[in-house]
Amino acid sequence: MTIITARRRRNDGKLVQVEAGRSEVELSTDPADRDMTAAEIRSAALSDPENPPLSEEFRARLRKSLNLRVMRRVLGLTQEEFAARYQIPLGTVRDWEQRRTEPDAAARAYLRAIAGNPEGVARALSSKAMTSATGP
Repeated sequence: MTIITARRRRNDGKLVQVEAGRSEVELSTDPADRDMTAAEIRSAALSDPENPPLSEEFRARLRKSLNLRVMRRVLGLTQEEFAARYQIPLGTVRDWEQRRTEPDAAARAYLRAIAGNPEGVARALSSKAMTSATGP
């Protein structure tokens, strides 16, 4: 018979382990009470043959990508609002967030511009700014 346990944080901020029968055991969050030191954790990770840590060389080759969902949430926008404000098809926003597709180079540049100056990009795309740029 397997006993299932889970850890969660109570409303009062205390970390507890919930055991079978829903009894709670308070867990310490004091770093001095940890089972392993940082050095021990690193040593254990390095010795794991099935899941070795990424080498610095491999990490350097990885492409950094913007997390559109995080960016959108920081801006406080729904998918629909983000798509409308920045004139990106809603389906495209959803595909990018769900990692079904990835933005191409131009779209990544556009997303970096949005991340750097979201209000400026929105102003540039607004109809008012577009009509004043093209004439009276």
